[in-house]
Amino acid sequence: MDRLFFAMGALSACLGVAAGAFGAHALKDRLDAAALATFETGARYHMVHAFGLLAAAWAVARWPGPQAAWAGWLFAAGTVVFSGSLYALSLTGVRSLGAVTPIGGVLFLAGWLCLAWAAWR
Repeated sequence: MDRLFFAMGALSACLGVAAGAFGAHALKDRLDAAALATFETGARYHMVHAFGLLAAAWAVARWPGPQAAWAGWLFAAGTVVFSGSLYALSLTGVRSLGAVTPIGGVLFLAGWLCLAWAAWR
């Protein structure tokens, strides 16, 4: 599981860098300032939680138990839901996608709590 989460974290960081570059270069003249800021927020949280996946990989190897694994899966799901909804919202302008974003935020929070629980127990 540690190698899986480490690979997922590295690939997620790669995609986060690509999303940030795409937003900074390809979208800066195509989106208004608010949509570009939304896209950049998605890319920032994408990168932060790529490192969260790397931390979960380390924690799975260091502290065996389900909590660290749950953290990894929650970070992965949170990235898809949170960052994915912000990317889609900024690119399509479909405002209802913003209603999904907080679910991703809750997944991120749960992931960090699981990581803390893994370290504590």
